[in-house]
Amino acid sequence: MPEASAPYRADRNTITSKSWQADADGQLHRTDYLVTDPLTVSHSDSEIFNEHRSGLLLEQAGSSIADPSGSSEEEALPTYKDAFPPLPEKAESPEGAPESSNAWASKLRPLKSSVVTQVFHVPLEERKYKDINQFGEGEQGKICVDIMQKTGAHLELSMAKDQGLSIMVSGKMDAVMKARKEIVSRLQTQATATVAIPKEHHRFVIGKNGEKLQELELKTATKIQIPRPDDTSNLIKISGTKEGLEKARHEILLISAEQDKRAVERVNIDKVYHPFITGAYNKVVGEMMQETGTRVNVPPPSVNKTEIVITGEKEQVAQAVVMIKKIYEEKKKNTTTIAVEVKKSQHKYVIGPKGNTLQEILEKTGVSVEIPPFDSSSETIILRGEPARLGQALTEVYAKANSYAVSSVSAPSWLHRFIIGKKGQNLAKVTQQMPKVHIEFTEGEDKISLEGPTKDIQLVQSQMEAIVMDLVSRMDYAEISVDPKFHRHLIGKGGANINRIKDQHKVSVRIPPDHENSNLIRIEGNPQGVQEAKKELLELASRMENERTKDMIIEQRFHRAIIGQKGENIKEVRDKFPEVIINFPDPAQKSDIVQLRGPRNEVEKCSKFMQKIVAEMVENSFSVSVPIFKQFHKNIIGKGGVNIKKIREETNTKIDLPAENSNSEMIIITGKKANCEAAKNRILAIQKELANITEVDVSIPSKLHNSLIGSKGRFVRSIMEECGGVHIHFPSEGSGIDTVTIRGPAEDVDKARKQLLSLAEEKQTKSHTVEPSSHCVGTEEAVRDAAKELEGLIKNLDNVVEDFITVDPKHHRYFVARRGQVLRDLADEYGGVMVSFPRTASQSDKVTLKGAKECVEAAKKRMQEIIEDLDAQVRMECVIPQKFHRSLMGPKGSRIQQITRDHNVQIKFPDREDAQGSPTEPVAQENGVTNGEEKEPADPDVPKKCDIIVLSGRKERCEAAVEALKALVPVSIDVEVSYELHRYIIGQKGSGIRKMMDEYEVNIQVPAPDLQSDIISITGLASNLERAKEGLLERVRELQLEQQDRALRSFKLTITVDPKYHPKIIGRKGAVITQIRTEHDVNIQFPERNHEDQDQITITGYESNAVSARDAIQAIVDELEEMVSEDVTLDSRVHARIIGARGKGIRKIMDEFKVDLKFPQSGAADPNMVTVTGRPELVDEAIDHLLNLEEEYLSDVVENESKQAYTKPRGGAATAVEEQPGASKGFVVRDAPWAAACEKAPDMSSSEDFPSFGAPVAPKASPWGPKRF
Repeated sequence: MPEASAPYRADRNTITSKSWQADADGQLHRTDYLVTDPLTVSHSDSEIFNEHRSGLLLEQAGSSIADPSGSSEEEALPTYKDAFPPLPEKAESPEGAPESSNAWASKLRPLKSSVVTQVFHVPLEERKYKDINQFGEGEQGKICVDIMQKTGAHLELSMAKDQGLSIMVSGKMDAVMKARKEIVSRLQTQATATVAIPKEHHRFVIGKNGEKLQELELKTATKIQIPRPDDTSNLIKISGTKEGLEKARHEILLISAEQDKRAVERVNIDKVYHPFITGAYNKVVGEMMQETGTRVNVPPPSVNKTEIVITGEKEQVAQAVVMIKKIYEEKKKNTTTIAVEVKKSQHKYVIGPKGNTLQEILEKTGVSVEIPPFDSSSETIILRGEPARLGQALTEVYAKANSYAVSSVSAPSWLHRFIIGKKGQNLAKVTQQMPKVHIEFTEGEDKISLEGPTKDIQLVQSQMEAIVMDLVSRMDYAEISVDPKFHRHLIGKGGANINRIKDQHKVSVRIPPDHENSNLIRIEGNPQGVQEAKKELLELASRMENERTKDMIIEQRFHRAIIGQKGENIKEVRDKFPEVIINFPDPAQKSDIVQLRGPRNEVEKCSKFMQKIVAEMVENSFSVSVPIFKQFHKNIIGKGGVNIKKIREETNTKIDLPAENSNSEMIIITGKKANCEAAKNRILAIQKELANITEVDVSIPSKLHNSLIGSKGRFVRSIMEECGGVHIHFPSEGSGIDTVTIRGPAEDVDKARKQLLSLAEEKQTKSHTVEPSSHCVGTEEAVRDAAKELEGLIKNLDNVVEDFITVDPKHHRYFVARRGQVLRDLADEYGGVMVSFPRTASQSDKVTLKGAKECVEAAKKRMQEIIEDLDAQVRMECVIPQKFHRSLMGPKGSRIQQITRDHNVQIKFPDREDAQGSPTEPVAQENGVTNGEEKEPADPDVPKKCDIIVLSGRKERCEAAVEALKALVPVSIDVEVSYELHRYIIGQKGSGIRKMMDEYEVNIQVPAPDLQSDIISITGLASNLERAKEGLLERVRELQLEQQDRALRSFKLTITVDPKYHPKIIGRKGAVITQIRTEHDVNIQFPERNHEDQDQITITGYESNAVSARDAIQAIVDELEEMVSEDVTLDSRVHARIIGARGKGIRKIMDEFKVDLKFPQSGAADPNMVTVTGRPELVDEAIDHLLNLEEEYLSDVVENESKQAYTKPRGGAATAVEEQPGASKGFVVRDAPWAAACEKAPDMSSSEDFPSFGAPVAPKASPWGPKRF
């Protein structure tokens, strides 16, 4: 075996090199290993390198190639030893590397793997980083790590002795290709070159979505820059290695050369001769294209272009041009024209649907008929053709023009829908017999238009007139006027009322929608049913007009009791007044208003009944708390609750005792006041019988009460607990009463009294005052000055005198009220003067003043002024309804406090009164007026006690305060605002009305929706009302303008469009229809799927906008009607690439050329046939583009198929050479052991010849030789 069998043996060309590898974490590791001379590896022939990689011997490869003619078939077969080499019988010598007789090492074929390895060499002169000392480090190492992380490929770098860089890349094929591109661009110096090709060929270099360009860049490891479409340059710039530049340049020129083979020719032919070139139904031009193999694009009649475009191979294009010019010259020479006048309205009959009639005349007579445009007023039709055939064509034109007629039938517009019938059933009977007759109903017009063949139109007209006469004889209608606010009540919940009337009387009732603001209701049907329905509707409306709504003010705490458990109580009330609807507010609203609605008399009766119920609840809601010692609670309850039940029943009260585990001793009694007092006395009597309970009064100065009670009652609670749970009751704060009551067992009461007196004495002692002494510290001079000043102050203090002033006891309370606030103000103002008033019980009028003489005199003078003011005070009453009192007080009483301070007066508000006039719990009110049953009728001239506010002070100040109070009384005004505008005034979630209330500081009350009242109430200060009213009216004017604008925007227009065009008008994802809606500011509604009028499109908006939107839709429809469909044959193998991922490619083509593409479905008769639909000129351009794409993609398909055909199987060159064409004979070898021993080949299904593992087999002598162990 030659030396070549060991190609990596170290020799003089081998050097030791540093190798850097990056692991998965991106860390570089250095290893030292042997590298062959780059001339023998990197620059060796690629085939020899591949032989090394696959483990094949160079000798075998050479010998296989040396005899290309080959010997006999026998010699071509491998021997048995070659195919199945024997295992080695002895170990190799450790010295050297002798050639082994074992052929496994030379013939071993690698397993097929998805991982590939490629080696790239970068010469020293092309390396970017040439610093030998930093090989594998610095920027070069970072780049390699980055490439591995980006691509997922594995890189190994080595440097040969010529300082060239060898890079081995392993990984998936895609990753290796990407890594190769990165290596070339980042580790190798770059060169640039330019290549010039025609601008129109650039798009073929780019390919679909840039795929061709990307593939080219990866294949050549270069960067290719193509100028933008708006750039006039035709130069393509290439950057990369020298080898890559040449390869990329060659590929680009190849693409351009393929495109140069096609030609485009444009021929100008007069427009009037185009029909002769296309022929009837495009037969002539179709035959021409089939014969020449070109594409001929003739502009359609609607496009004012004379240019005919021919595309294809150069010779074929020239042939087609000659044929077109020949037809043109012949027709120009032999044809003449004739002009005839035909009514404009009959032109469409001459044209026919989609121009079919014109094509029919052209086919029959060979004469072209030229129709003036629709926007032209001309009625002249020109016939062009050979003179002999013009007469026949003229006859055809007149026949077609007069084949259709237009007529009309008079019918009231309200009968139209009855003529049509439900889902067009009635009309279908007529149209099925005469399908060519078109019947049109125009809304608001009293006629029906008919259009169709002359012979059919008369029959249809007579049938329609008979239908109209029949309907007029048995149908009638009536119109009634009902206020729009009652319309919703006539309709009923879910249309219950109106549907019942319709079904009962077999009529149709039209109630106008809210936005029409109309009070006219129309009833249609048979005369009797119309009259009965009219009568019933008027009765309902009359009943609603007589209804009244009343609000009752009932405190929310009574609502649950009035409703009762599971609504039992309120059900009784509703049963008693069935015509009255009673609405309670939601508990979460915390509202006291209960609403009654129904007939006026019934509402009044129900209101009085509910007032009576509330009055009883108020009377029975009096509550009193009784302190009873905890140990006696069980005696009050009695055995089995006998005692407590008896007290409850006899006194008719509710008695609640605290829970056993509660520390409370209070028993709460609820009911009428007299009954509560009786129950209280009986409970106290039980306690007295059970224990020696006594009650003692102790006199303790009121100024010490707070200190005896302690923080949160701490001190007094400790005394009560220590003394056996006695009850100690202090008078209310500020009352000036010194008496403290102690109640409980005699011994405990005495003990508590002693402790209370002891504590009071202690508190009295601690409040003793002594004179302080003063010490001055500082410099001698400063101390002398301070001492002089202090001596002067002390001298003044020594001038303390005590004086007296006489104050009528009736004025004492003014000075000591509010914890002596007036006395504290005097002390602060007049040098700390102490003013002492006598005890209340003494009835003395002598008041003592103590302090500096000047201060006492000044304070005395001030007190005399106050007394004079008090003597001059008057008591004045101000009558203001109680419902306004809370508003007068303001938040936390701020307004009333301000008046008190400003005018120096006292203001007292009355208590709320019950029906008998005694102050008690709040009662039910209706709109602020006290409700209840009065025994005697009240005098309307005498003000109620609960409305009188008492002011005390000087007369002139009281009068000013009264004026100030009256100025704060809110007043109400009503503003009439249409009910339809209320919800807009309120705004979203009440934001609009809240804003107005905050801005004008008033309360605005909008009536409930079910009232449908037009009156809005504004309540507030008189000064704010006018501003609020003006603001509200201004808002109303704005809303009315908006309403008028909405009415203008609600103009409706209907256009008839064939449903098959609807998807095109809508566009992809609604793009087209959205653009029309946005551009014209209209709403466009397409019919529902099951709607009877599938061809009706409704446009809503301003009239001018609706008309322009209709024109825009009509323009689209006209354009769609002009569209043509053409079939093009495209190899089915490229369909998938044209369609693209998720249809991206086909969408791009359709968007670019404004056409529709339809590919054949699986199993189609012709899988290569693709249909293109659109405007003729665009269809041709799209077909040209598709054919170009087919050529481009088909070349790739053919190339891939050819590669697959010539790809040699895995296993190397030797196997490829041995393969011979012809039928496969299986695997055959020569010189097999069984052949030498004249035995047959081993049976592979035999367990003896091929035993399974673990199965014992008897030894058997065979020609395979002795077994080796």
